[in-house]
Amino acid sequence: MWSLLREDAARVIDEEPSLHHLIEDVVLSRDGLAAALGARLARRLAREDMPRARMEPLFEGVFRENPALAASAARDLLAIYDRDPACFSPLEPLLFFKGFLALATYRVAHQLWQDGRRWLALYLQSLVSEAFSVDIHPAARIGCGILLDHATSFVVGETAIVEDDVSILHEVTLGGTGKQSGDRHPIVRSGVLLGAGAKILGRVEIGTGAKVGAGSVVLADVPPHTTVAGVPAVVVGEARELNPAVEMDQRLQCRKSCPGE
Repeated sequence: MWSLLREDAARVIDEEPSLHHLIEDVVLSRDGLAAALGARLARRLAREDMPRARMEPLFEGVFRENPALAASAARDLLAIYDRDPACFSPLEPLLFFKGFLALATYRVAHQLWQDGRRWLALYLQSLVSEAFSVDIHPAARIGCGILLDHATSFVVGETAIVEDDVSILHEVTLGGTGKQSGDRHPIVRSGVLLGAGAKILGRVEIGTGAKVGAGSVVLADVPPHTTVAGVPAVVVGEARELNPAVEMDQRLQCRKSCPGE
């Protein structure tokens, strides 16, 4: 991954010299993905109360001390490159895609949360919400190989769990249903595709390889490899793909007629 990023970075400088400073700073002057992530996130999130000179070593240090985080970010880059037809290089998400950058920042905040540095984790959450319009609680558990497409208004509650290899469109909410404490947010199993504007509320489970139609409100468990849609969402058919998250086919495979048809 790092070799590919450096090759693409050199090519971009040749094609667009006006981006030389950005490319040199984030990629070509760095020794690996951990340093590149630290530089890019600090450039996007630095503020007067946390300037880049303090923020960049924080990000880079967390990624270097926890190599699995950088590996997860690499898996995210590959997921975006593989699944998003608008992405022509893994370098694009690293530089420009706010979904990837928001998720990479969450990974640092989650590690800080686990390390007991909760105030700093919450501070990073607030920065991501302000900069990217994405609100992920640092205690949530999110796997790798995640495509967070467009990302605007994506919200994840404190006790939510998202497994590996999930694709999520914009305006998705993984939320609760009230003021209860404890495990109160959804579980999303691997291979799931969540359509734009889907709202999954409460401690419900979206089964492996399921598909949730755009604009649906899910209030009950979704069986594996099924398609649900509607408000409230109901099963409308089976997901033909073994892994809807990878195929990214957002059409509904309905048994008879889909809601609204």
